[in-house]
Amino acid sequence: MLMKAQEKIDEAKPLRVLVVEDDPDTLAAMVEMLQLLGHWAAGVKSAEIAKDRFMDSAFDVLMTDVGLPALSGIDLAESLRGHRLEVIFATGRPPPEVPIADAVWLQKPFTVAQLEDALAQTRSRMAA
Repeated sequence: MLMKAQEKIDEAKPLRVLVVEDDPDTLAAMVEMLQLLGHWAAGVKSAEIAKDRFMDSAFDVLMTDVGLPALSGIDLAESLRGHRLEVIFATGRPPPEVPIADAVWLQKPFTVAQLEDALAQTRSRMAA
């Protein structure tokens, strides 16, 4: 009984999401969507800034574009692999033929329902 109650609390707990997107309008829209869904979101415009501002345990989810200037979103995610951090690749590119392990692929443009589904997938990974 206590375990079920804890699961409900965890499901309702807002996620802390670091959003990395080089297009300012898309970045603002993604942060706003996450906030409207009840999550805490911080947005930065490059992988380099994300690495500089990253603090261990400050975020639950990294939501990043793949095609960033200089360091790609995939390279960023790889550099942060040692941390307890779920990854959502939010990109206009089609998903790779071989899925990237431990990551969710969210193709832009996406709907709020698709974003909610991606967040639910990351939440279920966190609970495992």
